[in-house]
Amino acid sequence: MTELTSLTLAEARDRLRNKDITAVELASAHVDAVAKARALNAFVLETPEQALAMAKASDARIAKGEAGPLEGIPLAIKDLFATQGVRTTACSKILGDFVPAYESTVSSQLWRDGAVLLGKTNNDEFAMGSSNETSHFGAVQSPWRREGSNTPLVPGGSSGGSAAAVAAQLCLGATATDTGGSIRQPAAFTGTVGIKPTYGRCSRWGIVAFASSLDQAGPITKTVRDAAIMLRSMAGPDAKDTTCADLPVPDYEASVGKSVKGLRIGIPKEYRLDGMPSEIEKMWTQGCEWLKAAGAELVDVSLPHTKYALPAYYIVAPAEASSNLARYDGVRYGLRVPGRDITDMYEKTRAEGFGAEVRRRVMIGTYVLSAGYYDAYYLRAQKVRTLIKRDFEQCFAAGVHAMLTPATPSASFGVGEKGGSDPVEMYLNDVFTVTVNMAGLPGIAVPAGTDAQGLPLGLQLIGRPFDEETLFALGSAIEREAGHFVARPWW
Repeated sequence: MTELTSLTLAEARDRLRNKDITAVELASAHVDAVAKARALNAFVLETPEQALAMAKASDARIAKGEAGPLEGIPLAIKDLFATQGVRTTACSKILGDFVPAYESTVSSQLWRDGAVLLGKTNNDEFAMGSSNETSHFGAVQSPWRREGSNTPLVPGGSSGGSAAAVAAQLCLGATATDTGGSIRQPAAFTGTVGIKPTYGRCSRWGIVAFASSLDQAGPITKTVRDAAIMLRSMAGPDAKDTTCADLPVPDYEASVGKSVKGLRIGIPKEYRLDGMPSEIEKMWTQGCEWLKAAGAELVDVSLPHTKYALPAYYIVAPAEASSNLARYDGVRYGLRVPGRDITDMYEKTRAEGFGAEVRRRVMIGTYVLSAGYYDAYYLRAQKVRTLIKRDFEQCFAAGVHAMLTPATPSASFGVGEKGGSDPVEMYLNDVFTVTVNMAGLPGIAVPAGTDAQGLPLGLQLIGRPFDEETLFALGSAIEREAGHFVARPWW
């Protein structure tokens, strides 16, 4: 059975097509693996009966020669995606036992293509966090451990449950969302591949909103090829989401392994931070050498407004969160705490229903949008965002095809180690990833090595708008040299 869970998505797809294995066998192996790995707290809801029923239906379609692109592939879905008839809470107490009567566009496209639902994965409450410690269901533990230590480590956030589930071989892929790095940072922390597509490439309909102008769905998988396969099913136009691009979806898998000869890769000098660990610097240099050996040309570039990205992001994102989360008031669905009158009921429900980090961000967002502060904070942050976008546009106009940077400023850290007394310490984890969201660009994190304690480290590639294909080609070139990183199953 462990042989089946160690397959990549592409390998499992080919074996199902060749009828070497059945979808029920594959689903059963993953259902068992999920049950044995509850110590990780990667799943907040398991759906074994549904998984086996969907797998049975997949076997029937395969037998008839009607297999979809993801037929019989067991996937995990982040608890931010609405799943019809299956509890969806955004890992917040305020949503209680909410069961949607509708399906998110992204997950509906996965089921359309034959995928199998294993369950809902844990995430930071309303996707607000960089470590998956703010979830109402408790912290997720990374499948990784430092060499010679049993200290529980974070898988990164907010898509920590999805990243942990893929890294622990509990599923063949998982959906995730990225508002400021929430796909790429957990992927880098867990030795998995995560891509945040261009803003508008995937529909946001049916995904619980955090910051609407920044949120974007994407996959976390074991390999670059698997990410390409999964993204093709997830992406595409959607009339229900006006921000979704009405563009055809390319065959991303065809880009994997494609030559990168002649591509110009920008190395932004602003990403060389003071105090950055030498192992991150070394991995970055190594990544440059790999791409150069593959025929790419490296050029130094400047993104001068990078230093303003993090403060601008932590004005724009909380402002949009404050607006989006106003709908959770205890009236129509979810938690309701009785009060003396309707205002008292609102206040008590929101105070009890939202966790500390969500309350902090809602208050920051409400403050920066309030009369007298809107111009000083929110409007100025939006102007900075325009300048960040322009920095990238100028580099791309000068002939740069993509940029190579570290994905995170460090390897994974221990549960409870950061952000206790100083939230900004936790926010700094997003320093290399937020620019991509602010500019609406695609970015992929690919495992590229390990630190001195044996923990995975990732490189990030940033591409031109709607040019995910170049990222898959470059990502596979790095993956070919770096190899794969698999956690030892301590759990």
